[in-house]
Amino acid sequence: KMLGKVLCTVLFVGALPSPAEASQGHISVVLLGATGDLAKKYLWQGLFQLYMDQVSSGHSFTFHGAALAALEPGQRLMFDVLKKLSCPPDEAPDRCAVLKDQFLKLSQYHQLKTAENYTALSREIETLLHQEGLKEAGRIFYFSVPPFAYTEIARHINSSCRPPAGAWLRVVLEKPFGHDLRSAQQLAAELAGFFREEEMYRVDHYLGKQAVAHILPFRDQNRQFLDPIWNQHHVERVEVVLKETVDAKGRTSFYEQYGVIRDVLQNHLTEALMFLIMELPANVSSAREVVQHKLQAFQSLWGLERSSAVLGQYQAYDSQVQEELQEARGYVSTTPTFAGVLIRSDSLRWEGVPFLLASGKALDERVGYARVLFKNRAYCTQSGTLRDAGHSQCKPKQIIFHFGHGALNTPAVLVSRNLFQPVMPKDSWKEGEARSDLHVFGQPLSDFYMYSPVKERDAYSVLISHIYHGRKDFFITTENLLASWAFWTPLLDSTSRQPPRLYPGGVENQHLLDFEMVSGGVAFTLAEPAELLNPSGQTPSDFRAIQSKFRQSPLVSAWAEDLISQLASDMEEAAVRSVARSGQFHLALSGGSSPVVLFQRLARHHYGFPWKHTHVWLVDERCVPLTDSESNFLGLHRHLLQRVRVPYFNIHPMPVHLNRRLCVEEDGGAELYAKDIVALVANASFDLVLLGVGTDGHTASLFPRSENGLEGAPTVVLTESPVKPHQRMSLSLPLINRARQVFVLVLGKGKHDITTLLSRVGHEPRKWPISGVSPSSGQLVWYVDYEALLG
Repeated sequence: KMLGKVLCTVLFVGALPSPAEASQGHISVVLLGATGDLAKKYLWQGLFQLYMDQVSSGHSFTFHGAALAALEPGQRLMFDVLKKLSCPPDEAPDRCAVLKDQFLKLSQYHQLKTAENYTALSREIETLLHQEGLKEAGRIFYFSVPPFAYTEIARHINSSCRPPAGAWLRVVLEKPFGHDLRSAQQLAAELAGFFREEEMYRVDHYLGKQAVAHILPFRDQNRQFLDPIWNQHHVERVEVVLKETVDAKGRTSFYEQYGVIRDVLQNHLTEALMFLIMELPANVSSAREVVQHKLQAFQSLWGLERSSAVLGQYQAYDSQVQEELQEARGYVSTTPTFAGVLIRSDSLRWEGVPFLLASGKALDERVGYARVLFKNRAYCTQSGTLRDAGHSQCKPKQIIFHFGHGALNTPAVLVSRNLFQPVMPKDSWKEGEARSDLHVFGQPLSDFYMYSPVKERDAYSVLISHIYHGRKDFFITTENLLASWAFWTPLLDSTSRQPPRLYPGGVENQHLLDFEMVSGGVAFTLAEPAELLNPSGQTPSDFRAIQSKFRQSPLVSAWAEDLISQLASDMEEAAVRSVARSGQFHLALSGGSSPVVLFQRLARHHYGFPWKHTHVWLVDERCVPLTDSESNFLGLHRHLLQRVRVPYFNIHPMPVHLNRRLCVEEDGGAELYAKDIVALVANASFDLVLLGVGTDGHTASLFPRSENGLEGAPTVVLTESPVKPHQRMSLSLPLINRARQVFVLVLGKGKHDITTLLSRVGHEPRKWPISGVSPSSGQLVWYVDYEALLG
């Protein structure tokens, strides 16, 4: 009743609309976690800003703070925060005082713990609106709570607290949205059981930062200048960086679970990078178009591997973890507090351009920016003192989106004067003075056209306003979220056991965290300071290497990434030898998931591979069109062929699609492939065949008890797989055994059982086709990672 009287009263004060103008309806805002840190620091201030901005919009508001605490202590904590709310400097003091008083009167605390609590809240909102004769426009539920609580709260809202038909529901979710791809998929599936996609607003507060939010509009408004230069021919590199001076003290419980990559790179920096590299949609305000172009950009990125990143940890972190989490004195954490990552794209626009993402705690300055550095093609004969201050073509050319802090201490957009003068919206961005006493990346500010916001806004205030207006383009969709996790999870997995470089923190870091691009990856520029422990003990030279064998053939074993590196090097060596001997190299490759990382390694790191003299054949193929996602050839093309220079006529896909039909015997596809092999490959003996092993012991597309291909003539056969797509085309076992070399790659824990079995059985290809691989006059080598070998 009290809230109803207040609502009725505020509808008639001068600063507010009349009841007639309020006919757009009523909005109830429910802030869950209303007494938590995020709510105290940003969210209540953001909601107050929303009220100030929209008080005359025609909507009426009530604000419901909610938490698990009982009514009296919860209410006291919440109103302690509300009393400290402030107005922006340009707000008239009298109006500010009135609005703050009204906001406090329209705010109420609720304990939301049980289903009954949610039912009571919904009934209270409905009763209030009925008493005041107001129509309900919608409800906003802001989840400022840990993600483990999301599902239960979502269930209560869906069952007991949805608004009536005709009113909208907007549910706002704070990160972290999962820990990796699998957990993100699980959380997304749970939430999808309660809310529609259009009802969910996942917050990445960096999308509310004015410089980040202006990247797409800037590109759109400056198309005439950027279209010719926003590509691999003109851009040297792209950097997205967030540096912090603070450490993780007080947050180590969170940091031990997430680390810097999950905390900053997977979300904030990735989103800024996507705005820079995605193809520009026709309508940059269309949430759907923006998401589609982001997803295309994600698909163009090369997969990350361990060598794609350098990791660091400030030295005091371990002791902070021991103190805050009561870990044992000798506890050693491998959680990174600094990361530098190299990302590459195979898109036509960006192929060959390095994207560098870096973030860390306990660094020398607090600053965030996205920087596009252009290639400098000019040579200037005059001395530096004669060059024009900002317009010399010999000076660096760059565009910088400065997120805040740093030397400028404000959000800003900077464009080198020797590039172009950008188009900027005058109502929201103002041009700054050309100061020469301030420097950015070693250049005086006078070398840039610099623009800063007319009115600086906190990121959360911006995003809360977008939630009110239903602007989905500033939030993370489920597709976007899962694409990001799919991209980052392999790096997180491959570096989970990697000890980070220790650094002292602050200016003492000196050059310890500087890194450079090396052989398709990144590495620290300075060698890590090392101590020789136990110098009197044994050294590696005191140990003998033991030649390993598997099924009487050479065995190479290591952790997966090291194994792939060795296999790729051995393949290059075999190719170089073959070309020297015969002028060409005939390579037959298997499909499936295991060789993908190998293909990527060959494309990125092996520039000496004689692709010009290499013929690429397939060991097997699924009977689907070559453009189908199940096609082995499509995977080979996507991960290898389109990234290396193999002559067109040297690529030999299996002819599974003839006469508009798939693998029909009378079309003779298998015979055609066999004839090509006989015509082009001397003695039908491939120089190298790469095989994998299935959990049932199959290899190529030769399955246990297969009717074709396990014996007989060295040819190409049609086979049947026990799993879809059933029809396959494959090299026969006798044809494989004519090869000069056969390498078998076995990766992952899932292959441990079959690996153990194969170590014990003899030559029984009818049961286990891989056991029949035995080159008649060539060499067989097994490449088995530790997980497959040891479990």
